[in-house]
Amino acid sequence: MTDGTGSDVDRRTILGALASAGGAALAGCSAFEREADGRTRPVDDETARALATRFAPTLYFDSREPWFPTDPRPYTSERDGETVVSGFDAVDGYHERDGDGSPPNPTVFYHAVEYESSPLAVVQFWCYSAFDQFTTNFHWHDWEVLHVFVDTETDEPQLYVASSHSRTVPNNEYLDPDPDMVPRILSELGSHSSALSVNEAADRFQRVAVGDLLADITNAAIEGIEDLADVPLAYGLPRDEGSRLPYLVPEYEGEPIYDHERLPSVTRESLIDDELTVRSFDALTSPPTELPSRETGLVFGHRERTDAADADIEYDLVPSGDLEHIADFTGPQLSFEFRVPAAVEDAVAGHLTATGTPWSQPRYDNPAADISVPNHRTALAERYDAIGEAAPINTVVSRVTDVIASDDAPANEGLTTTEIDLEAVVLLESEPEAVPTFDGIAVARDVPAGDHRLTVNGAGRAPHSERVTVSDDGAPTAAGVDGEIPMVTRDRATKLVVGDESGTSDLSRVAVEDDFAGRLYESSVDGRDAVYVDRGGAYTTEVRDADDAVGAYRVNPDPDAESAVRIERPETGKASLAAFVAEVAEETRAEIAAVGDDDDSDGDADDDGTEHEGSGASNAITGLERSLAAVGDAARRAAERARANERGTTDRQLETVLERLQRAEERLAEARTDVPASLSNAAGKRLEQASRRTEQARRAEKLSGGQ
Repeated sequence: MTDGTGSDVDRRTILGALASAGGAALAGCSAFEREADGRTRPVDDETARALATRFAPTLYFDSREPWFPTDPRPYTSERDGETVVSGFDAVDGYHERDGDGSPPNPTVFYHAVEYESSPLAVVQFWCYSAFDQFTTNFHWHDWEVLHVFVDTETDEPQLYVASSHSRTVPNNEYLDPDPDMVPRILSELGSHSSALSVNEAADRFQRVAVGDLLADITNAAIEGIEDLADVPLAYGLPRDEGSRLPYLVPEYEGEPIYDHERLPSVTRESLIDDELTVRSFDALTSPPTELPSRETGLVFGHRERTDAADADIEYDLVPSGDLEHIADFTGPQLSFEFRVPAAVEDAVAGHLTATGTPWSQPRYDNPAADISVPNHRTALAERYDAIGEAAPINTVVSRVTDVIASDDAPANEGLTTTEIDLEAVVLLESEPEAVPTFDGIAVARDVPAGDHRLTVNGAGRAPHSERVTVSDDGAPTAAGVDGEIPMVTRDRATKLVVGDESGTSDLSRVAVEDDFAGRLYESSVDGRDAVYVDRGGAYTTEVRDADDAVGAYRVNPDPDAESAVRIERPETGKASLAAFVAEVAEETRAEIAAVGDDDDSDGDADDDGTEHEGSGASNAITGLERSLAAVGDAARRAAERARANERGTTDRQLETVLERLQRAEERLAEARTDVPASLSNAAGKRLEQASRRTEQARRAEKLSGGQ
């Protein structure tokens, strides 16, 4: 989150520079070297055709899908002596041909290879779509692939690998599928990411086995987060699993693509429906709530199969070699704006994806390169010498949640987290492509060891960004706090900025805790930081300097304020911690005193409406108020002594603070029935926080500031 620059941050290049620096060297590279796979050679035409016909998949599409698998050859042109397919020509030509309501030229391309000196062969099914419109990006042209690994001696399939969004997200894979079942692909709306279907529910994705229904994937479970230990690590098909995804409207040069003069056949109706799309994530103050779920639309089947009669559309099966004369699929890049909360302002950058030719990719001739699940590669390596052993894979994983008000807290003074109700978008600065969450789970795999910046965006939500350190041992890295990243809706978000504009602070780490939700944010920093918090929280901001000395600050955002909350010159050491305790004690004393005033005049009612006797309630409340005042006085004196560089006096005063905190806890216990339950809960949590910070102050070597 730290930019280290002045106020003239370039909003559209700050992340672009980071991504190009890291992404150019790292994108697509594995963090570990696996064993090399054997060489492959093309399968003879007759065998290739037989394999392709036998395993030609049935394709299920969303009812709102605008771009179906087609043949790109009608849209080729010549450029500098090479055959290319222009994005403008493909998209406009496709929609011109689509005028009668039937998908034009339904086609699937196949390619088959076999590993030398091995009975293992692979037939690939490549699907080309003219455009990709999704929630994380959009681009001209889209290629998706299904690999079917087959043992030619036993004539049985060994593994299905269906391509997901990128190597950042594991593919959807199935080991040892039923040899008598035709592969089925459930294509994700707009993006065409391929989920598998191998169970009896033909047009539905099943992540885990339920009753008699098999799981549609055999991917290994997520590691690193306890409550995800039984969840297979795969993208799957979120909208088929009850998740909601907002789609974006693609723009080029600031205008929607359907307004471009080179796309006369493209209208707004050519894209994904309005009811599923938003113009930008920033345009919403809260997440959309009325997004429709997935419904099955057209079903494609191979025209030469005997079961093709069950399909709505019959597709041609064509050797991909018929396309290999095409040198490139071209088109101007379309951007996806991605925000990061910087200390000065919210930086924005466009993160892009590009499409190349399948025959220029390593997985075209070595399909095993696309096996993304280590246990699947290990299984094939045990069966076939041609497949190299798996290597450890660095994975960053987290669960994204929503921040909401806690029912146990006073109004605007406490939060809790709940399951996210709208999928978010995740980006590592070393990757060129943002990826969506699935069921609220954020995953980035094959991540190089080292420091990274992880940013999460969502429609109607403020961005979250943090630094993540990935080890080089292949163990999963849990991002966020204990593997959880809470998100704040825009209409309740306030930016908390830590550090002054000079950038001279030696801060190394910042954390934010809410009284009720606990720690919500923690990240290493480089002198400055910024994070969005919910205005309805009551926070402790913890700072650490280069020497790992601790400081703490109380933050209570004004629910009606729009300006950022700033901790200009954060300090660490005994003085900072003692001053924090004094502030928390005074904050709580004032709220308790207000209850006492109400009780003196009218009697107090608890949350259940029970009235209390004035004298008894007043005595208990007054005792608690005075006890909190004593804590505040002792803590302020400790802070003063620390700033005066009086170590011995400071430590003795901190002992007094602890004694008075213990007394305050006793007074709170006596007054609990006389104080509204929410305030009693808050006071208890604040006293726990104050005790912890006082203990930190006692152990601290540093007195104040740089001492």
